Amino acid sequence: MEAIFFARARPSVGERIEIQPTGPLNAVVRPPGSKSITNRALVCAALAAGTSQLTGVLDSEDTRVMVDSLEQLGLSIDHDPQTARLKIGGGGGQVPQRSADLFVANSGTTIRFLTAMLAACQGVYRLDGIARMRERPIADLIEALNQLGGHVISESANGCPPVRIDAKGLAGGVARIRGDISSQFLSGLLMASPAARGDVELIVDGELVSKPYVTMTLQVMRAFGVEVEGGDLSRFLIPAGSAYRATAYAIEPDASAASYFWGAAAVAGGTVRVDGLTRDALQGDVAFCDCLAAMGCQVEYEAAGIRVTGGPLRGIDVDMNAISDTVQTLAAVALFAEGPTIIRGVAHIRHKETDRIGDLARELRRVGAEVDEFADGLKITPRPLHGAEIETYNDHRMAMSLALVGLRTPHLVILDPQCTRKTYPDFFQDLQRVTGG
Repeated sequence: MEAIFFARARPSVGERIEIQPTGPLNAVVRPPGSKSITNRALVCAALAAGTSQLTGVLDSEDTRVMVDSLEQLGLSIDHDPQTARLKIGGGGGQVPQRSADLFVANSGTTIRFLTAMLAACQGVYRLDGIARMRERPIADLIEALNQLGGHVISESANGCPPVRIDAKGLAGGVARIRGDISSQFLSGLLMASPAARGDVELIVDGELVSKPYVTMTLQVMRAFGVEVEGGDLSRFLIPAGSAYRATAYAIEPDASAASYFWGAAAVAGGTVRVDGLTRDALQGDVAFCDCLAAMGCQVEYEAAGIRVTGGPLRGIDVDMNAISDTVQTLAAVALFAEGPTIIRGVAHIRHKETDRIGDLARELRRVGAEVDEFADGLKITPRPLHGAEIETYNDHRMAMSLALVGLRTPHLVILDPQCTRKTYPDFFQDLQRVTGG
């Protein structure tokens, strides 16, 4: 019989946690709401006229800093984490507070989305975060906003936060944005553009990374009443007079979080079904299942979920540009495959919470794998594995993905497991329930 759970309790997790090996799995899980959709919906609702009702809202560090920031900006928010519901009164294209100093921890979506949103408003604002945030690039977003009439600077003049905004609204016009650093820059520009005084045309220079996330942004904007011209994802037009409308909006479970449970079935064997996600999900990361199918897993797309059953694994050669948040998950699965796995097209993930190529390679070698590192990816050649203490670099995805290695490798210890609070505070409790530990 399948073990079904919807965990919401939050038992304490210490400074280290040892993962217990397990036999074949047989479980059903529904991860919490998508961080990416939650923060996009919050921005659109904040700029809308009227009160929006959001359901399935993720309660994590990244979403809390967004909610806290919006409250500091004077917006009325009623959030019930237990029911994952949130009511927000939008400002109709403005925010009530004309000055604020906002701390966004290490939330890239928050600082990028709010920088763009506040540039379209009126007031003086400063956004800052932890030490790693001060190393994460934001210059391309600043330059694009200033092309539209914004007044935004990097305080340290190095293209990284802190960011200072002397907001006088956005005039509109044409802005060019590089596509190869972060799709969040483009998403922030898109969501802020309806508040501009004139038409906005956004042109992407070069190849756009993480295209499904831009498609997600357009779909969330559409749900709040704004249509954007730009089907080929290289040029976008937002007409003057576009305006968000308050709405009731349901947020689907996080597909990046789901990858860990699908990956668990691949590593440990057996079956795991993730409820609430289908082949037609808003999030592109459901395509992670295509990688698992290519490696030898059985994937079944059902009306209310996606089921993965593990099987003998083989290495693959895959471009993961479109699903780069699942690179670390696939790397963990690759350790148990026959033959090497090559991951390509993800140079931009070096600029995430940590260097997700270099630091991932280091930790894979720590457990015994042979890893060749490239500028835009890595080659993983399986070797006999052994237990180790895994450094997580304050990166939630490092902790969650490499925990899968411990499902078949004794004495695998994850250091600083609490870093998962960024997007999935209950992850280790949920993993324990899935594995029956």
